[in-house]
Amino acid sequence: MATKPAAAPSAFDTLSRAILPIPDAAYVGLTTYDAKDPNTSYPPIKALRPPTKAPNVLILLVDDAGFGSSSVFGGPCHTPNFEKLAAGGIKYTRFHTTALCSPTRQALLTGRNHHSVGMGAITEMGTSAPGNSGVRPKNKAPLAEILKLNGFSTAQFGKCHEVALWEVTPVGPFTQWPTGSGFEHFYGFVGGEANQYYPGLYEGTKAVEPDKSPEEGYTLNNDLANRAITWMRQQKALMADKPFFVYYAPGATHAPHHVPAEWSDKYKGKFDAGWDVLREETFERQKKLGVIPADAQLTARHEEIPAWDDMDEALKPVLARQMEIYAGFMEQTDHEIGRVLDAVRDLGIMDDTLIYLIIGDNGASAEGTINGCFNEMTTLNGMPGIETVDFLASRIDDFGTPKAYNHYAVGWAHALCTPYQWTKQIASHWGGTRNGLVVHWPNGVEGKGELRHQFHHVIDIAKTVLEVCHLPEPAIVNSIAQAPFEGVTMLPTFTDPKADENHRVQYFEMMGNRGLYLDGWTACTRHRTPWKADAPPPFDDDVWELYAPDDWTQAHNIVDQDPKRLADLQRLWLIEATKYNVVPLDDRGFERVNPDIAGRPQVITGNSQLLFQGMRVTEACVLTLKNKSYTVTAQVTVPEAGAEGVIITQGGEYGGWTLYCLQGTLKYCYNFFGIEHYIIASDTPVPAGEHQLRMAFKYDGGGLAKGGDVTLFCDGRQIGQGRVEQTQPMGYSADEACDVGGDTGSPASPEYGNTGNRFSGEIAWVQLDIGDDNHDHLIKPEDRLKLAMARQ
Repeated sequence: MATKPAAAPSAFDTLSRAILPIPDAAYVGLTTYDAKDPNTSYPPIKALRPPTKAPNVLILLVDDAGFGSSSVFGGPCHTPNFEKLAAGGIKYTRFHTTALCSPTRQALLTGRNHHSVGMGAITEMGTSAPGNSGVRPKNKAPLAEILKLNGFSTAQFGKCHEVALWEVTPVGPFTQWPTGSGFEHFYGFVGGEANQYYPGLYEGTKAVEPDKSPEEGYTLNNDLANRAITWMRQQKALMADKPFFVYYAPGATHAPHHVPAEWSDKYKGKFDAGWDVLREETFERQKKLGVIPADAQLTARHEEIPAWDDMDEALKPVLARQMEIYAGFMEQTDHEIGRVLDAVRDLGIMDDTLIYLIIGDNGASAEGTINGCFNEMTTLNGMPGIETVDFLASRIDDFGTPKAYNHYAVGWAHALCTPYQWTKQIASHWGGTRNGLVVHWPNGVEGKGELRHQFHHVIDIAKTVLEVCHLPEPAIVNSIAQAPFEGVTMLPTFTDPKADENHRVQYFEMMGNRGLYLDGWTACTRHRTPWKADAPPPFDDDVWELYAPDDWTQAHNIVDQDPKRLADLQRLWLIEATKYNVVPLDDRGFERVNPDIAGRPQVITGNSQLLFQGMRVTEACVLTLKNKSYTVTAQVTVPEAGAEGVIITQGGEYGGWTLYCLQGTLKYCYNFFGIEHYIIASDTPVPAGEHQLRMAFKYDGGGLAKGGDVTLFCDGRQIGQGRVEQTQPMGYSADEACDVGGDTGSPASPEYGNTGNRFSGEIAWVQLDIGDDNHDHLIKPEDRLKLAMARQ
């Protein structure tokens, strides 16, 4: 094993670090009257540093990647940089997550089970129950805060989905944002997913825009790598002796599956045989790699997941293209992470950097429906039928481009979780929770390219990092007494492939899907299927399964052979669930999405909202204008050269609306999923000077997603009218904003571009007012649930 030169003990090694921030040392020596007095002496101020042997720490988290996705664990997606890292480190074959985005991330960042830190599901479904509040308790300080207060430099790049929904606003509070959670620097997005071409970005807590357009080669993957590389170089150039903690979570490979064609075209024709063949091929590769035992069984495909041969022949080219794009997306992600790793090597610190590469925060996503989708918002709005086979086939060349917001079919997700049952969201089975893990640290890991088969969970990482850095779990952080970490150390496995398994018991739960691991045995029950909208059964009617320690893949349910063991494990699950705030179990849909019922704060109330120029806010921060009549009124000053640009917009190229001026003419565009654009224009240009412009939408009524009449006014005088034939009932976008004075994301109207669309005049204010013809009560609860789950 490589070892770094022994360092002389420093004063930092003897510091008491149980209380954070570390209390200031008081000077009790001689105090002189004159600083020139030769007896004047004070100890020098020293910048805080961690203990001498603390390495840099780099955690890399890939999004929505099943165990069988990356080539490093036998998958079809070529990931040479992941393979290179694994060849110099060790691979864990029984590492687990929580089956969902926000819960895994909060568990990773705190070292506690997800319900212990209030993250029983995604933040958009927070309730007033402690295990599901979406609020991190103050007595469970995150790892970044602990490391920062011990002298580390800290930075996060990419996805943050741990902020309570009502706090994702320009006015905070920011205590759960990265910069309020121990990261001194943050560059990325706050939410469940991001458009790879038009992301809604923040630097710290300030909204910022990408420095170039998709036409100029922009992708979020590349941007994040550039930012992380620059930060690490600056860090080591200025403070080479100060270790860093970098959390790099690019949001790839979460939908939308966006990647330039140069990546996806590498996989042309490679998936034409379909997902059943892909499972078999992946299974054989996994055996050759040793990431599953030679006698492991390939689990059966459940009847809810269609066979490839049963799919419509006309759809199969589209389905194959979906997987080509995902594979290219994964390879591009590997490439950009490889650039980050190369920067670590170039700085000469690779040997002294502990790297965790977690390939997936859960299993592959089965949220793309049976056929997959060109624009996932159609499905999330409960209108998948508008994307017919003919429509999907007509857009095959646009998948993966800025024109699409695509997701692959359920069958591909299942194949990418090979050899296990089920997918993301299904915490009961390994398909939802078993993810590939690579650990690389030349100064601390023995054996290159070796495998580790001990059971571990994402909560074990924070505990291990503290131990590696010779830091204690703090007793007090920011004057709050701390609860203990709930994970165990992985350090023994770094040097001993046969180390005893110390993570003996682990519960799993997500939306009622639940399971328990104990010394190799697993008991589990699937309560609901992600892509189905049917109501789940009562919890007591759930059917439990039992799997023995020698059944690596959970292929043979032996519940009939050992009912007593199942009963014991069920009882233990309930004990663990009570210990960690899992109960009361909550499988509600609409009730958790509705803040009035769920018991969480909401940002906007009432029937009117005032917005100002330069504001960019999420859809959750805007009055709901769907399925009802409403008006948009703007007080503007038009320059002598005429009005040009966006006054206000919500959503983007994949659905939304925008009020703007084009060559002096006032226009309103309703963008129906990017399929239809209803554009209404004023009869005459808006003259120079101060004016009040208004758009009135009179909803047809009679149900959801109906059309309406549009009238345009200037200073109370009608200047245009037109018609919108159909509308989106629940959501415009999963990540686009509402902008005043410009359109910062993808363009909601095809009449202006993604840059150069700022309003040429001044906007004093914009007011939204909704009518009383609200048809929200007609929305099915299961459809609201789909929209909420889109943001994970």
